[in-house]
Amino acid sequence: MRKILVLAAAASALLVSACNTVAGIGRDVEAAGEAVAETAEDVRN
Repeated sequence: MRKILVLAAAASALLVSACNTVAGIGRDVEAAGEAVAETAEDVRN
């Protein structure tokens, strides 16, 4: 029973860290997209 609890806790920790990583990548991609959009706007004007 103890092994199952330890494995469940480890799996939960991995899932939570994976979600944070994906969220971080999403923010980075969003920031890059905004930078490209601003540059395109500057070039157009």
